[in-house]
Amino acid sequence: MSIQIKLFANLADAIGKRNGTMEYSEGLTVEQLWQQFSGQNSIPEGVLCAVNFDYAESDQMLNDGDEIAFFPPVTGG
Repeated sequence: MSIQIKLFANLADAIGKRNGTMEYSEGLTVEQLWQQFSGQNSIPEGVLCAVNFDYAESDQMLNDGDEIAFFPPVTGG
């Protein structure tokens, strides 16, 4: 199967993609998925990650069928 990926706001603009899919491979982490999908070396500072709607750390292992979302830092006033 595959993993669903969603990017929001300026992250999507910077990478040029709002969503996509990748083939699942055993041992894949959130960080590795980011590297493969975005072509960047690491997740940018302050970016939040969610796996299946629960916040996750970059070293979390992924499972087949997961949905991963990346959110840019948000500030308010």
